[in-house]
Amino acid sequence: MFKKHPKGLIAAALANMGERFGFYIMMAILTLFISAKFGLSETMTGYIYSAFYASIYILALVGGVIADKTKNFKGTILAGLIMMAIGYLIIAIPTPTPVPSLGLYLALTCFGLLVIAFGNGLFKGNLQALVGQMYDNPKYSSLRDSGFQIFYMFINIGGFFAPWIAIGVRNWWLKVNHFDYDASLPELCHQYLEQGSSMPAQAMDNLSTLANSVCLDGTQVTDMNVFVNSYLDVFNRGFQYAFMAAIVAMLISLVIYVVNKNRFPDPAKKENSNADTVSAVSREDIKMSATEIKQRIYALFAVFGVVIFFWLSFHQNGYSLTYFARDYVDLSVININLGFTQIKGAEIFQCVNPFFVVALTPLIMWFFGMLKAKGKEPSTPMKIAIGMGIAALAYVFLMVFSLTLPAKDALSSMTTAEIDAIRVTPWIMIGLYFILTVAELFISPLGLSFVSKVAPPHLQGLMQGCWLAATAVGNSLLFIGGILYTTVPIWACWLVFVGATAASMIVMLSMVKWLERVAN
Repeated sequence: MFKKHPKGLIAAALANMGERFGFYIMMAILTLFISAKFGLSETMTGYIYSAFYASIYILALVGGVIADKTKNFKGTILAGLIMMAIGYLIIAIPTPTPVPSLGLYLALTCFGLLVIAFGNGLFKGNLQALVGQMYDNPKYSSLRDSGFQIFYMFINIGGFFAPWIAIGVRNWWLKVNHFDYDASLPELCHQYLEQGSSMPAQAMDNLSTLANSVCLDGTQVTDMNVFVNSYLDVFNRGFQYAFMAAIVAMLISLVIYVVNKNRFPDPAKKENSNADTVSAVSREDIKMSATEIKQRIYALFAVFGVVIFFWLSFHQNGYSLTYFARDYVDLSVININLGFTQIKGAEIFQCVNPFFVVALTPLIMWFFGMLKAKGKEPSTPMKIAIGMGIAALAYVFLMVFSLTLPAKDALSSMTTAEIDAIRVTPWIMIGLYFILTVAELFISPLGLSFVSKVAPPHLQGLMQGCWLAATAVGNSLLFIGGILYTTVPIWACWLVFVGATAASMIVMLSMVKWLERVAN
């Protein structure tokens, strides 16, 4: 696989895989951790999740600026790895649950997330720039696309295994303390702490039933207050130990990067040696009319506006879709017993998307290659429009299976047996992520390709930054999913995302001819 590629590619890919492994451990459990640790509602958790996910992409711009200004790409990447490890450490330090001071401990967690986001900003884009630099050598230039495909594949290999580790560590700690995992218990435990004896009778009955079912040593719960405090503390320490696994992944990534640092090119040196070339590009760019430059910028911003709605819908995977898996999916059928721990939990579905990315990328490439050979390959704007349509179909798929499900607030008045009776098969989540992954492969890499093709030469960096900014805008709106999830029927929640992606597809289709002219 690496035989004809630059020697630094495998090291960069492995360093990135370790970093992404740690990152996706966190992303698999983040929303459930915040809810279980602090007793926050899905909506309040969504505000934190949205802000964090948006800051990742905004700070990627800052990281690029820092590397450009300091001319020290390698040092910036190294600093990013160290900062991310520190951020995970801040979150991973075991603290008691329930927390003695909600404001203090929540602020500490949010600070840790900010440190992670800033470290990610220093690392992510600059490592990609470094990989791109490897293929500026004419010897490797023809292998650029396949090189990035290998690099992207390693990202998703890390992303596939991360949720398994997160779940395994959390459930291991539960088992050490003679508890079993139950997705519904943390919410009920926090409700008990808030309401005590005034807790609704049905909710209290559900808590009692589940509390006795998760005690592996067979003891019956006689003091609910003791059980609730103990279960929440063990459950969330398990999450924090999972964050420690992310630190280990970061340290491995750091070692790989430092050992192979001298194999990597230095983009800053390349910039200095190519000063004459840059001047030539600038003189050439002057020949591009102001009208053409404006048309290109308008076209790019039109695409940016469309993809905002894709990221708003797609990144529900770590938010409202994870809550859906927790509340409505039959998780009991996914139970891999490893002896020392069990792999079961709503977070497991976070491995499905990276698995399909790795599995489907070659098929999508083959499909487009076949169409190209026949002269029928659609343009990039048409592919993006098709991708938005596929994303709409994904939510139509989920909406159909949610039509008979009760609203979230109705679950509190149902018995555990009634809730188990309405749970849906895990295959629905797998099917959903399959369709969403196909949409992703039509939009994400092709969107980047469209930006690099259409952006005026002197605005390449700025327009790539605007693509990240559009992603950040979409991510900043993720909290909408939580508001819908808790306030409207479940099917209506997904209908909103059907409407957003379908409307974006229609807008994109209406612009295809214009975008094709601009791109050509």
